[in-house]
Amino acid sequence: MWLLHYITNRSLETPAAVKGVLSTGEAGGAAVTSFEEHKELEFCYPYGFVSAAPEGERAVVLPLRDGETALGVLHGSGGLEPGEVMLYSKGGASIVLKNNGSVLINGREVGND
Repeated sequence: MWLLHYITNRSLETPAAVKGVLSTGEAGGAAVTSFEEHKELEFCYPYGFVSAAPEGERAVVLPLRDGETALGVLHGSGGLEPGEVMLYSKGGASIVLKNNGSVLINGREVGND
C-alpha cells in the first residue's frame, strides 16, 4: 500500500518554473533555453507595460495548463533602495522614481523646483 502511495505521489508532481537564457526563436517569437528549449513564448506583463528583452538575458518560464509563459527577466536591484522604481533600456536610458519624491532621467534630477 505504501509503495502505491509513494509511486502515485511521485508521478503527479507539478512542473515548476525554470530559468534560462533568452533568445529569439523561430518566426521571431521568444525562446528560453534552460535544461531544455522553451519555444514560441509570450511574456507576461502587468497591464500597460510592454518590453522586448534583448537576447542573452536570464528569463523565467512558468508552465501552465495550456502551454508556457515567460514571466520576465531576472535583474538585480540596480542600486535602488527598497520602494524605488526604475525603467531602463538596453541603450542606457533610464527613469528613476526616488523615495524622496525626486525623479532622475538619465541620472539628472528633473521637476523638483
